Order: sequence, then C-alpha cells, then structure tokens
Amino acid sequence: MNDDLPRTGAGPVPVLRLGDVLLVTLQGDLHDGMAAQLQQDVAEAVVRSRVTGVVIDISGVGIVDSFLGRVLAEIAAGARLLAARTVVAGMQPAVALTLVELGLTLPGLRTALSTEAALRMLGRPAAGGPQGSAR
Repeated sequence: MNDDLPRTGAGPVPVLRLGDVLLVTLQGDLHDGMAAQLQQDVAEAVVRSRVTGVVIDISGVGIVDSFLGRVLAEIAAGARLLAARTVVAGMQPAVALTLVELGLTLPGLRTALSTEAALRMLGRPAAGGPQGSAR
C-alpha cells in the first residue's frame, strides 16, 4: 500500500506524509520567509494528518548556522506541542562540528544518521529495510 501523499505544504520546502510520519527534506539555504512558511506547513500538516512523527532530512544542507539550528528546534517544539516527535536525519560531520562549535544543543531533537534510521526511531520501518535499532 502506497500511502505517500503529494506535498502538503504551500511553501517551497516539500512536506510529505509517509503513513503516520511527515518527511521534510531540506536542500541548501533556508531564508527567513521560507523558515516561517516551513514551520507553519509542518504544524498544519501534523494537525491535519494526525501524524505522530516528523523526520527532517538535512543531508542536503552543507552548513547549519544558529538561525537554522533555531528553526529546527522551533519546528520540533511546535510538533511536540501537537503530540508529534521530531528526528533530524542525515547530518553531515561538518555540520555536527559546527553545531558543537556554536554551542547549539538543539533541545527536543533526536538525531539519526539516515532517514531510514529516523523512521525506525519513530516506530515505522523503512520500506524494504530491516528493522533494528537506529544509530
């Protein structure tokens, strides 16, 4: 059964539903207007779709500054208030080091090495992938 839905948000960043999880894939820079729209899109999609988890894939993001770190934390906080857990997936090593150097802890966010691992953390096995613990 393919429960993948088309984009659920009005903004330039796709918000896709995979069963009871939303998948948000960030590519490149996220400016102020896009960030605000993304926060709104995710919150509305969580409520409309009644999902229990949000995966934010940042594997296409080369640099995470304090602005993007704050945006990720705010998306997670909003999702948490709406009873959904958030996992950030695909963080590059340079991004992790930058976050440490900036002193950003991203409260409320769990991380996974891949989207598949994030889906497993949220209790939804990736299609065709073995079930197991996420790293």
